[in-house]
Amino acid sequence: MAEATSGLLEGQVALVTGCVRRIGRETTLTLAREGAAIVVHAQHSRYEAEALAKEIEDIGGEALIHLADVTDETAVQGLVDAIIERFGRIDILVNNAAIRKQTPFLDISLDEWHQILAIILDGAFLCTRACVPHMIKTGGGVIINMGGISPHVGSLERLHVAAGKAGMGGMTRSLAMELAEHNITVNMLAPGSIGGQRSATSPQSAPKIGGNKIPLGREGTFENVANMVHALCIPAGRYITGQTIHINGGKYLAS
Repeated sequence: MAEATSGLLEGQVALVTGCVRRIGRETTLTLAREGAAIVVHAQHSRYEAEALAKEIEDIGGEALIHLADVTDETAVQGLVDAIIERFGRIDILVNNAAIRKQTPFLDISLDEWHQILAIILDGAFLCTRACVPHMIKTGGGVIINMGGISPHVGSLERLHVAAGKAGMGGMTRSLAMELAEHNITVNMLAPGSIGGQRSATSPQSAPKIGGNKIPLGREGTFENVANMVHALCIPAGRYITGQTIHINGGKYLAS
């Protein structure tokens, strides 16, 4: 990964939910290299959170570890309260937390349906609602929702994931309109097939999504997504809001 040296995020504070693996992990490191203090969030994975926090500190960054269930309103408020107590502000929120289970439609229980939607949608709603008042107080902020390609092209055995990510698109556009007057930008990233080691909730054999051909001939990398987060957070990217930005090697072409 290229070292960022501009320091354009110096003095800012970033919360990336569910950030101890894959895209979330790379995003925290990218933002830390630009000078942002990082809130390392996970629900249960303290060991991985501690390892990531140490890596951030080793490159000269500042990190706060906080474990919380993003579907629990009280827990989310406690998370944001801890951020404000430590840093006094919150400037960047990346709603990344998700579970990507692979289950045939007829086998999806109502409990599993609710679990997936709660983490994706309720989590983004609760974290955003808790963070926005603090962004308003400091004159603005950046919110980035992590979507995906599946709502646009369909995918096998991930109906609940696709539904949740599609809902985030509507949330993104509505929030962008409502929060623009407060200098808060809201965008969604929609990664396609991203390589690397998969998490326990993402099967090693990923489901077929809209066919297998990627025009660029390869899967994407964590850096491809993290660098787009970075681009939306720095001053040069702060005229972009309400957009869904696709990162998929040409697999899906948005109009």
